[in-house]
Amino acid sequence: MREIAITDFERLKIGQAENEQAGTGCTVLLLGEEGSPAGLDVRGGGPASRESELLKPMAAAGVIHAILLSGGSAFGLDAAGGVMRYLEERNIGFDVGVTKVPLVCQSCLFDLTVGDAHVRPDAAMAYAACRNAEQGNYRDGNYGAGTGATVGKIRGMERCMKSGIGSYAVQLGELKVGALVAVNALGDIYDWRNGQKVAGLLAEDGRTFADGETEALGRLAVQENKFVGNTTLGVVLTNARFDKSRLCKIAGMAQDGYARAIRPVHTTADGDSIYAVSLGDVPADQDAVGALGARVMAQAILRAVKAAVPAYGFPAASAL
Repeated sequence: MREIAITDFERLKIGQAENEQAGTGCTVLLLGEEGSPAGLDVRGGGPASRESELLKPMAAAGVIHAILLSGGSAFGLDAAGGVMRYLEERNIGFDVGVTKVPLVCQSCLFDLTVGDAHVRPDAAMAYAACRNAEQGNYRDGNYGAGTGATVGKIRGMERCMKSGIGSYAVQLGELKVGALVAVNALGDIYDWRNGQKVAGLLAEDGRTFADGETEALGRLAVQENKFVGNTTLGVVLTNARFDKSRLCKIAGMAQDGYARAIRPVHTTADGDSIYAVSLGDVPADQDAVGALGARVMAQAILRAVKAAVPAYGFPAASAL
């Protein structure tokens, strides 16, 4: 098994755009002119999403044409219109006779408390991300949907750390499996290989770690509004051949990667979601791909926090 780039998948183009000053951005995955099968698994209690119903096994659509990850909380859901316009202009989408309707799924994370709360990803930003996908401008760190990402917010923004977007992919024989993830978790981030904490809730000195899970366990009284919003957004990519029902299961197995790397995870204050996409026709065992998806997802989460740099007054793992 060897590491490959997240861009080493046929039919896939990834582009990013951001407003660095406002602390928000978006990342688009274009899934080929004919579209690709995709599934979705949502475990967080507060998701902001668009067209997620398309990915349920009972829905008619067998493929989608793009996935958009963005900041902006629910306000950011307007951005998908820019992806639809970009694809329609290129005659990509579901043919309805008078035009083609691109099927675009989107999930948003909460970054309104990082920069300017009134600047969010919009259709123009998403359209720019699509243009950038043609040039392949993807980078890990403070880019795209990871621009305003932070982690370790069980005590609010005062003691959290900067995070970002990360990726990791491997090839085993003909099989390729990779993960891309924007890490904006309420919880802390751990190296899944050795259990060492790498980012999250800071102690009062601002230079050492406190334990977010212990903090959560110490708050047993009912809390109606646990700090406004978070959400980790991930995509598992493979060149193995699966339909969307199997991809929904693979996405669910990849949530184990979240559990290995984030504590606590899947809380009511997170909107944790994972898409899974089939980009090829390689025959492969579903459970093996799901298990590998969990592993690459955990590593992509680690990459996201290690690639981030300090911004907006928040320290990052790279500077501690």
